[in-house]
Amino acid sequence: MPALNDILNSVLEGGARLMDWRGSDRATPGSLAALCADLLSSKGEATGVAIAARILAGYDRLSVEDRANFFRTLAEDYDLDPKAVCEAADRYAAERTPAALEDLTVAAEPRRQELFRRLNLAPGGTGRLVRMREGLLKLLREEPGFARIDGDFRHLLASWFNRGFLVMRPVDWTSPAALLEKIIAYEAVHEIDSWDELRRRVEPRDRRCFAFFHPSMPDEPLVFVEVALTRAVPGSIQTVLAPEREQVAPDQATTAVFYSISNCQTGLRGVSFGAFLIKQVAEDLARDLPKLETFVTLSPAPAFSRWLTAEGKHDPDCPAGRAIGLIEADAWRADPKREAELKALVLPLAGQYFLDARRGDGRPVDPVARFHLGNGAELLDIHWQGDTSEKGLAQSVGIMVNYLYDLDHIEERHEAYATEGKVAAARKVRNLAAAARKEGAR
Repeated sequence: MPALNDILNSVLEGGARLMDWRGSDRATPGSLAALCADLLSSKGEATGVAIAARILAGYDRLSVEDRANFFRTLAEDYDLDPKAVCEAADRYAAERTPAALEDLTVAAEPRRQELFRRLNLAPGGTGRLVRMREGLLKLLREEPGFARIDGDFRHLLASWFNRGFLVMRPVDWTSPAALLEKIIAYEAVHEIDSWDELRRRVEPRDRRCFAFFHPSMPDEPLVFVEVALTRAVPGSIQTVLAPEREQVAPDQATTAVFYSISNCQTGLRGVSFGAFLIKQVAEDLARDLPKLETFVTLSPAPAFSRWLTAEGKHDPDCPAGRAIGLIEADAWRADPKREAELKALVLPLAGQYFLDARRGDGRPVDPVARFHLGNGAELLDIHWQGDTSEKGLAQSVGIMVNYLYDLDHIEERHEAYATEGKVAAARKVRNLAAAARKEGAR
C-alpha cells in the first residue's frame, strides 16, 4: 500500500507541475480567482489536486498588493449568502428534518472553507496554507474585512492541527542540523546567538528539548519547549543558562523548569499547542525520572513595563509613578540604594498587575499569564531581576515569574479560570498584591 500511495502521489505531483508550468508567468489575482472557481467545480480528484497546486504556486508569486486583491475576492465572492442562510434557517425552524438541517449547515458555511479544504489536497498544501494565513495576518490591520477569511482559516486549522494529529519528538544535539537551525531561528524567548549556545541548551544531561510536529509538515516544528532539570525552583534565567553551572544528574533532579516555549509558525497564531506540549512533557518526565516532584516555568512578563507606564503617567507621586521616575533616571542599577527602593516599589505592583490588571473580557492583561493560567497552572512566585538582559529590562524591569504545574490540580484550576476567571496564586503573590492595594488606597 505505501508503494501504491507513492506512485499516486508522484502522478499527482507530476500533473501539478505540468499545470503550474503552463501558467508560471501569468499569475494574477484574476487568474487565481478563475482557477478557484474551477477548483470548486472540479469533480476529478487528480485534476483538482493539479488545479490546487497551481493556485498555491501562483499565490506564492503574487506581490503584496496582488495578494490583498486576491483576499478581497475571497472576502466578497466566497462569503455567505445572507438570504440563503435566512431561508434555510426558516425552513429548518418549520420542518426540523435532517434534510433541512443539512441545507442550513451548507448555507451557513462560507464557500471559502471548501476552497481551503480542496487547496489542502495539493502536495505540501497544509504548510502552504499556513504560510498563506501568515500573509493574511500581515494585512488584517489595514483590511479589517479580512477577519472573515481569518475566521475560516482558524476554524479549519484548529481541526487539521488537532492534538490527536500531533507528534512529540525530542530534540537533542544529534538531531538533524536543519532542525537545529530552526530551533535557533524560532527561539522567541531567550535568543540563541550561536551553535555553542544551542549546544549548551540541548546536549547536557540536565537539559531537554521537545517539539510538536504535524504529519503534513514533518520537518517543521510547530512549537518547542526547553527544559532544565534542577534541584530547586530557579529565580533567574541567568542561573539557568549559566555556562559554568554545575550539571545535575537527571536521576537526582527534583524540579523540571520550562524556561522557554516558542511557537514556530506565525500562520498558526491562535491555534495553541503549548498547553498540550507542557502537559505531555511533564507526564513523560515524571514517568522517566521518578524523583521529579515539581514542574514549573520560568516565564517573562512581556506587558508589565507597558502597564506600569500607563499606571504611573498621570501621577508621579503614586507607587507606579515613583517607579517610572527611578527607571527613567537610569541610575538605579549602579546604585544599590536606588535599586532596593525600586524593588520595593515594583514587586508589589507586579503582584497587583498579575492579580488585578484585566482586559475587557476579564482575563489578565499579561499574555503569558493568560496562557499558563488557562492551562491550569498556579502563579507561584515573582522574582526581581530574573532577566537582566536588555530585552528583559525593557519589557518587565527584569522581573520573571514561576508558574506551577501541579499535575494533581491542573484540571480543577483550568476549570476555575475558564468559568470564573479565577487566578490561582500562591500566598506570597497574593500578599504582594495586597500590599500594593493598601499603598494605592492611601
